[in-house]
Amino acid sequence: MQMNPRIWFPESSDDDWSAHADHLDDEGFLVGSIGGLLVEHQGRTLLIDAGYGAHQVSAEQSHPALGRLIGGDLLNGFRRIGRSLADVDVLALTHFHDDHVGWALPRPGQAPAFREATVVASAVEWTAPSPLRASRDPSQRLVRAGDGEEIFPGVTVWRTPGHTAGHTAYVLSSAGRRLIAFGDTMHTPVQIGHPQWRSVFDADHAAAVRSRQALIAALAEPDTVGFGVHFADVVFGRVITGAQGPSWEPVDDPGW
Repeated sequence: MQMNPRIWFPESSDDDWSAHADHLDDEGFLVGSIGGLLVEHQGRTLLIDAGYGAHQVSAEQSHPALGRLIGGDLLNGFRRIGRSLADVDVLALTHFHDDHVGWALPRPGQAPAFREATVVASAVEWTAPSPLRASRDPSQRLVRAGDGEEIFPGVTVWRTPGHTAGHTAYVLSSAGRRLIAFGDTMHTPVQIGHPQWRSVFDADHAAAVRSRQALIAALAEPDTVGFGVHFADVVFGRVITGAQGPSWEPVDDPGW
């Protein structure tokens, strides 16, 4: 996905993005990824977020804050590791925006992709109007997860409201280590140094800032790695604090 940095973050400046030009493409857009995180444990499979779906949208067709959106590769990612969407036992959603529920929505002439999966989201998010609520398979098991609840072995809910009222991060814990899949609490590593920046799509700016600040503090703790679904080619990383403040240190292998 392409994001227009000055529209996405109205309080940022041209100077800010000149200092982070390595995050921009040749057209001046902030580069972002769209996808999900696959977690496997003792023969069971959890998918955190369901990508964008098989859609391609031009800059002219999308929101002014966006450029091109190109989806459709999630299935190939599953195939490359010998899996399919039908293998997913639990689908946990950070929130119900279309770039996080895409493959969970019905496709014309095809069976639901996650028919056998339990679908998890926060109780607050389940109350929000969304295409997912309107079109869900009535046979699917839904879980309205509360803060701190374990939804898969070693995976717990962390409410991070702001981007949406019911936005949720998921914390994976094992052998003293943590991995935090934080959805849209942040959209780019640049936000780690600017948690106060308002995102145009955040529903509650003050709550979003509090959630970002709490997340940044958590990611700076020992043995903690983050998964930023929109963080382009550096989706895994940790927060380090230097002379210029906190920043994202990419991790090629999160060690799990």
